[in-house]
Amino acid sequence: MLITKPESILQAVPPAIEFIGLTKKFGSLLANDNVSFAISAGTIHGIVGENGAGKSTLMSTLFGLYKPDAGEIRLNGKAVSIRSPSAAIQRGVGMVHQHFVLVDRLTALQNVIVGSEGRFWLGGKTSACREKVTAIQQRYGLAFPLDATIRSLPVGVQQRVEIVKSLYRDAEILILDEPTSVLTPDEVKGLFHVFRSLAAEGKTIILITHKLQEVLDVTDNVTVLRQGRCIVTTPTNSVTRASLAEMMVGRKVGRISDARAPATGDVKIDVRDLTFRDPSETVRVNGLSFDVHGGEILGIAGVSGNGQTELLSMLAGLVSPSDGNIQLGSLTVTPSQPTSPIKVRASGVAHVPEDRLRHGLVPKWSALENSVLGLQRSGKVAGLGNWIVRSKIAEWCRELMIAHDVRPPDPHRPIRVFSGGNQQKLVIGRELALDPEIILIGQPTRGVDIGAIESIHRKLLAQRQAGKAILLVSVELEEVMDLSDRILVMFEGRSMGELNRDEFDERVIGLMMAGSQRDSAIEQIGGGEG
Repeated sequence: MLITKPESILQAVPPAIEFIGLTKKFGSLLANDNVSFAISAGTIHGIVGENGAGKSTLMSTLFGLYKPDAGEIRLNGKAVSIRSPSAAIQRGVGMVHQHFVLVDRLTALQNVIVGSEGRFWLGGKTSACREKVTAIQQRYGLAFPLDATIRSLPVGVQQRVEIVKSLYRDAEILILDEPTSVLTPDEVKGLFHVFRSLAAEGKTIILITHKLQEVLDVTDNVTVLRQGRCIVTTPTNSVTRASLAEMMVGRKVGRISDARAPATGDVKIDVRDLTFRDPSETVRVNGLSFDVHGGEILGIAGVSGNGQTELLSMLAGLVSPSDGNIQLGSLTVTPSQPTSPIKVRASGVAHVPEDRLRHGLVPKWSALENSVLGLQRSGKVAGLGNWIVRSKIAEWCRELMIAHDVRPPDPHRPIRVFSGGNQQKLVIGRELALDPEIILIGQPTRGVDIGAIESIHRKLLAQRQAGKAILLVSVELEEVMDLSDRILVMFEGRSMGELNRDEFDERVIGLMMAGSQRDSAIEQIGGGEG
């Protein structure tokens, strides 16, 4: 039943949150530029924008991580000064960060109450706390075992712990930063149900996301930020995915066509019975077999932490397999015949790692220096050899940045001050400069805005068209479905089966990501429709 409030009451209630002329600078960078808009109580409000648009900065001022340089924030009609996260929590503002703030060795209950337990030790009088947490779990359907350690819980369950932690502190405003990036489709549906339940009780939900379809599916209103400014705040039912994308980037954004010719090239990646055990002898990849042809993109789908990282690491030569065989072009890798990243690269393999800042870039270096990482022996870069000529390398770097739309195209700018999207475009440009036959790419658009996503996707499809074999690992199911010719789904290090492009179905893939074998998942969906 739809319940509406009398118009007189709606007019009398002030917004839960108002940003009035809010400005925040970091040196010469204007992160938020005179931002003004309001968020109504009891609604789900989306915040969207490109990387560097000011979304995270704005929410960080609301949560007390940054102090605005100008303007004000009002909560329930009253101007407030929020100087720290603890002050924000006292005012009823909670935040679930993209990377959870949980202590692995503590239990779920201890993580919920730590910092708010008062004068008693966590191991002491927790019965009242347990009762309150249990009541919150039951009220909103946020089930998890209270006495399990965080490290033992799946990532989707850890997120529930974070949400309950905010609700335990009586949050009336809940900010969630990219909350669905580590969830299966069914877990996303469950999370959205929780959002709606919270909003129905009068709580205000702020959703920061790059996933425009999620904005359309779950939010009541949406604000678009571009270059630090508020472009529009509007009811979500008045916009489309295309119009949101255009407002975010200031131009029309195209979608990838489903039409494509089947792969006809030779097998360039051949993996047989591949297994990897970590130093604690835990099996992370378990008997995996697949191949990838030239002119084909094989997508690896699965919730993060199901062996995808270890798979990429073995293929890139970063770790050796425990069992099985890898064939990368003419290079053979086995436990008794290990390889190295140098040998892999020399065999015509490019690698775009999942975590660009940890494994693809040196944050303290400039774009120039990062643009030639791994190319020292390639002979591809003028000025990089026995004698280093920085002016020639700078010229090469500038041309690379222009070709791959890295903004600004300044080789001497520290890489850490570029947006995530521009960092990623530089890494991809550097790897493609090798003209590889095989491309291993992990999380190609993680933390990347829609404009950069479009650019990256088109470059990958161009490489496919040029006959390259591409192994794509991504937790973004929509991305995997858009780009791939075939999809292999991983769960707990094992293959749940493969799907051809004409078999792609989000519901089927979601069941496979949760542990159902291919045929069983297809049967379950088919039976449900019957």
